[in-house]
Amino acid sequence: MTTTTFTIVGMHCASCVARNERSLKKVKGVKDATVNFASHSATVEYDESLVTDKTLFEAIIKNGYKVLSEESVKNHKEALKHELAIAKQRAYVALALSLPIALLAMFGVDLPWEVAGYNASNWLQAVVSTIVILVLGWEFHVGMWKQAKLKTANMDTLISLGTLAALGYSLWAMAVGEEHLYFETGAVIAALILLGRYFEARSRGQASEAVEKLLQLGAKTARLLKDGQEQEVPIEQVKVNDILLVKPGEKIPVDGKVSNGSSSVDESMLTGESMPVGKKEGDDVFGATINLNGAIQVQATKVGQDTVLAQIVKMVAEAQVKKAPIQKLADKISGVFVPIVLGIALVTAVGWYLKTGDLAQSLIPAVAVLVIACPCSLGLATPTAIMVGTGLGAKRGILIKNGEALEKGKKIDVVVFDKTGTLTEGKPRVTDTVPLGKDISTEQLLTLSASLEKLSEHPLAQAVVNAAKEKKLSLQPVHGFESVAGKGVRGQIEGSTILIGSLRLMRESGIATEAHQQQLQELEEQAKTVVAVAHNNVVVGLLAIADALKADAKQAVEQLRQSGIETVMITGDNSRTAEAIARQVGIEKVSAEVLPGDKADKVKELQHAGNKVAFVGDGINDAPALVQADLGIAIGTGTDIAIEAGNIVLVKGSPLKVVEALKLSRLTFKTIMQNMFWAFGYNVAAIPLAALGLLNPMIAAGAMAFSSVSVVGNSLRIKRQAGKV
Repeated sequence: MTTTTFTIVGMHCASCVARNERSLKKVKGVKDATVNFASHSATVEYDESLVTDKTLFEAIIKNGYKVLSEESVKNHKEALKHELAIAKQRAYVALALSLPIALLAMFGVDLPWEVAGYNASNWLQAVVSTIVILVLGWEFHVGMWKQAKLKTANMDTLISLGTLAALGYSLWAMAVGEEHLYFETGAVIAALILLGRYFEARSRGQASEAVEKLLQLGAKTARLLKDGQEQEVPIEQVKVNDILLVKPGEKIPVDGKVSNGSSSVDESMLTGESMPVGKKEGDDVFGATINLNGAIQVQATKVGQDTVLAQIVKMVAEAQVKKAPIQKLADKISGVFVPIVLGIALVTAVGWYLKTGDLAQSLIPAVAVLVIACPCSLGLATPTAIMVGTGLGAKRGILIKNGEALEKGKKIDVVVFDKTGTLTEGKPRVTDTVPLGKDISTEQLLTLSASLEKLSEHPLAQAVVNAAKEKKLSLQPVHGFESVAGKGVRGQIEGSTILIGSLRLMRESGIATEAHQQQLQELEEQAKTVVAVAHNNVVVGLLAIADALKADAKQAVEQLRQSGIETVMITGDNSRTAEAIARQVGIEKVSAEVLPGDKADKVKELQHAGNKVAFVGDGINDAPALVQADLGIAIGTGTDIAIEAGNIVLVKGSPLKVVEALKLSRLTFKTIMQNMFWAFGYNVAAIPLAALGLLNPMIAAGAMAFSSVSVVGNSLRIKRQAGKV
């Protein structure tokens, strides 16, 4: 079986998705097909001996849509950006043109001159609405025509017929001298729908950006060692078993093993863990991670699509083409709503003509049906609530990317936190300075340590120096500085020998540490890295370094628990560290030593158990889990990839913002559902009145306008309820 993914151009609603899925599944040799409305893509699993890509494309093209293959998408990227810019321009121009004529019609304004027996206001309304409906709204009418040829209907059909009915009736009424015109009705409807489609198209671009940024992380070249010579080659030319030289500060080009040398490697871009990892001969290293100190030689073991980074890219891409758990309600209903409205309008026209024999009398109630049913308030129901909710969120440092995030956030019952950078600060710092003995103070111990460590390149040394800077301590000159690889540093300060490092270094240097074992153990049980400080071969103090817990992490977990939401912590760190952090924050369920690719699997396990899962993370390795979760919440202080992959971004990185984001999502989605109820409620109540001739087009337009006002007003209530969020 072979799997292919391609882009479908021209889908506007859930009925489009369902039609294309059915067509693909009917192709002989296709095992499964999934069409994703959010990304406008199709993923098809098929038998390549029975089916070709061309056959799949033809099944979509016959439905009236266009197809872009993976290669075509890359080649047409600039064209797609240009189309998005045109959509934005079309929507804003339509709004700018519609608002003046809406004001003219609403207040019955007559201009001080006439043309061919008609007031200039009428001519202005007629010309502008014709431009908005026929020119700027051309895509609605093209969409309706395509669906008509296939003997189907969607929202394009209703929008097209509704706007054309309002325009056509108004032109006819103007020609025969009728008093009431409805030019502005069709124009405003077209403008609002165009604006909504622009916002929708803009949000779809986020999926490809996340994958593109992942791909950019990898090294572009490598230093190849061959026959004793060093040569720089493109990364594509590196083969398995090649020996590569990686200098300090450079990215490791591919996955491999250290064959010569030792160093510390910053793997935070891949694992999300802030503490550098020591590497020696035989240890594994991964592409896109950064060599911090010391040149190393790496034997390539995985290249190209086999590297860990490439696998993460693949997982993100696969997770993004999966369907959203909840499709938009308006699109679901449109498949039934549109044909029913069209049928009612037709029956109304025929019935009144048979009764009166008057074409005008039969046309007016039929137009009233189409006008009252035209989805103006339905078009406003979602975007107005989202605009208010997202605007309020932005002021509070919560960036909600799209309406889909609100849908996903309404029933979350489990929140999974990544540890590093999410519950913790994400960078090592000195948490404890423990002087041993009466002859040295905390400040003296930190001054001695920082004076020596400022000459070291090790990241933990920087934490010690930063601690001294925070206390504004004056550092002392050091003589005879020496770095002991992987163990510590030593030097002379004011004639005394200072040694800082691991217990192993102390023992090898003949310095006794037995008297301090209890203190060491207590600090290590708190998941802290402990280094000893010796003065003239006597241990005078201990420094504990750790990734500290964020101040409001515990409060956030407690508030989630009070809301009935379970919390889980997941990390690539060791079990002891994970358990210690979990105890401090109040989380009972912990998954430790989880590999980058397995975080998404942990989320799947929770989903398979029937949970709606939100994942909170900030590292590159969090990206697959962020898109796998029902709701991905990215910490804004993290990597660009995590931010792109998340549905919601917390700008300030506070765990309490997770609680606030979920409450805001629920409130906004609740408002959307209320808006939908009122939008359809007006139609259900008014369509029968219009069909019976009790509601002329003007009253129908007024009812539609009132429904829109009620929807907007209900959306604005979100601001008034902000204090409850």
